[in-house]
This record gives sequence, C-alpha cells and structure tokens, in this order.
Amino acid sequence: MTISKHIANHIRDIPRSGIRDFFEIVQSMKDVISLGIGEPDFHTPWRIREAAIYSLERGHTGYTSNLGLPRLRECIAEYVAKHFAVKYDAKTEIIVTVGVSEALDLALRALVNPGDEVLYHEPCYVSYSPSVVMAHGVPVAVPTHPADNFRMTAEELAKHITPKSKVLMMNFPCNPTGATQTREELEKIAKLCVAHDLIVLTDEIYSELTYDGASHFSIAALPGMKDRCVFLHGFSKAFAMTGFRIGYACAPAALTEAMMKVHQYAILCANTMAQDAAIEALESGENDVQMMRKEYEARRNYIVRSLNDMGLPCFKPLGAFYVFPDIRSTGMTSREFSLGLLEKKQVACVPGPAFGVSGEGHIRCSYATGLDKIKIAMERMAEFVAENRK
Repeated sequence: MTISKHIANHIRDIPRSGIRDFFEIVQSMKDVISLGIGEPDFHTPWRIREAAIYSLERGHTGYTSNLGLPRLRECIAEYVAKHFAVKYDAKTEIIVTVGVSEALDLALRALVNPGDEVLYHEPCYVSYSPSVVMAHGVPVAVPTHPADNFRMTAEELAKHITPKSKVLMMNFPCNPTGATQTREELEKIAKLCVAHDLIVLTDEIYSELTYDGASHFSIAALPGMKDRCVFLHGFSKAFAMTGFRIGYACAPAALTEAMMKVHQYAILCANTMAQDAAIEALESGENDVQMMRKEYEARRNYIVRSLNDMGLPCFKPLGAFYVFPDIRSTGMTSREFSLGLLEKKQVACVPGPAFGVSGEGHIRCSYATGLDKIKIAMERMAEFVAENRK
C-alpha cells in the first residue's frame, strides 16, 4: 500500500519549515553557537514557575472552561486595556489557547472560506502562509523592503487587495525583521481595511519587547477597528514561557464563539496548570519583563553594531529579538552564507528565504542568547565575511 497517495493534497504540498530543516543540520554538529531559534534564553521567572507547581499540588488537574479560566480571562482583559488601550469583555470576547499559534489557526478556520485570500506581510513568521493553506485559503504575500525598515506600507498593501481579499494578518514587532509600525502608517492601513471590509489578525506577541523608548501601538486601538480585529497575544516571549504553550485571542463575541467551536472540538481547553501560571505572570511579572527587555536592548545594540562594522548592512530594529542583516555583498545566497558560516565557524543563523522569498539576501540572527556567546559569534562571523567577501 502507498499511503502517501492518500494524504490530503493541500497538506502534502506544504513545505516543511525552513527553520526546522536547517536546525536538523545544526543538531548534528557539536559546539555550535546558535543565533537561530527564537526562544528566550532566560528561565521563566520563579514566581510563575512556582504558581504552576502550586497549581499541581492543589490538584488543579482537570479541564477548564473551553474559553479558559475565568480569572485568567479577567486578568487578560485588564492587561490588554492597560497596555493596549482596548477593552474586551472577559466573559464573551477572550479565548485562552495553546500558544498564539493555535489562536491564529482558530481565527483563520473561523473566518476563511475556500478560495478567500489572506494578505500578510513578508518576510514573516514561517507558519503564516501554511496556516492559511491549511484553512483552505489563498495566501497573498505583501512584500516589505529594507528601505522602509521592513515596515508594511498602505501603498504596498493596496496593490495586493482584490475582490477575494478577506483577511489581513500582521505581526509587529515582527519576526524575523524586528520591524515595528508607526501609528501614522497603521491609520492608513486601517482605512484600507475599512474600505475593503477586511478582518485584521494582529499578532502582537513581541509587543512588550520594544527599545529606545519606543512605545507599541495596536491597530485594534484605532477608532472603529476593534470590531474588525482579532488581537492575538501570549506569554512565550515577554514572560519567557515558551514551554507553557499559553496564548489568547480577543475578538468580537460572535467571532470568539466561532473560534471556541473549533477549539472545543480540536483541543477542548488549554493546560490548566499553565493557565494558573499565566495568571501569576500577568499579576506580578512586569518587573521581570522590564529586566529581560533591558538585557535584550544591550544585546541588540552590540549585534547591530558588529554586523554593520563587518560590512553587513543592518538597521537597528525597535522590537522583538531579531536582526535581519543584508549579506548580498558577500556574493552568496542566504543559504550558502548560512551553511558556510555553520560548517566553517560553527555559528548558526537562519537563511532569509525561510521567511518568504523576499527574505533572500538576508539572514535572521536572534539575540535571545547570552551576550558572551553573541560576542564570540560576531567574531567568528566577521572572520567568515572577511574570508569570503567577493
């Protein structure tokens, strides 16, 4: 029997993650300094871990409401109102999910009919296009450019809107570029969304990690936008809780109900102990976030300066914990550069095309690793560039 012929066409044709493929090579090598995986190197703050331990000790091991623990939803509503200036009803407009990835999947499956077009900026997080395909939608990439510091512009977005366009997905601060959006540009994008009746999925998982005193602003906070936005957020990045797999979506009640139906039959509920830990994060974790953000900013300053000094142009991102330097001056493709750097200098970065075709000519470096390792990695990369520049 040939089982492969029975696999659904839309799944069989999805490529494997460019990040995971590359890091299978990394895992086969020794003594590699990795600037690749977007995972905080900080341990989850102790109070948050302790809350998970106490949850288990108190026997909180059963199911929760499909929407999530009521107290957690109340904390989320308070947090979003305070930090993003958008008010949601904790009872009807918030759903707790297994990470932001599930929240994104729920939103797409609740919104997209076969053939609907979903717009998203590129370079972007690796799961965006495959997630659209798995929801039977049509992904439409809107390129962003180094000249704009990889911001998405309303002008570029307008070129890609068609009568089939239904959803716009955004992720700012952005993985992989670290790009952020200005309120002025978001206002222009919002006008387009209203004019073309687009629903916006705004993934703001890196919103707490902004630098140089920059403040984050959510498109959902603009007048008239809350009712056409799904606000996606979670705990993995700012609170260093990747393994807890807790995220959430905030949306109009009717859409939250639709997402809950998918969640109800596919997942049931997010992990109970992780939900208890998330409550602690929102109630007492702000100082820990500030400490981690300060350290990330110092790392960002060092890595950006080092890349520019070695002749790899790199703008200074205002958010997330990634840089996206231009390696075209070496005469190599992104993959050739990344493989060569890994094989010759034992430094791992991700080739830009893993985040879409417009990422060619760049690599992604994460500074979610210690400054001591970043310094060694930059020394090795400078040697590699000097040895291979054409």
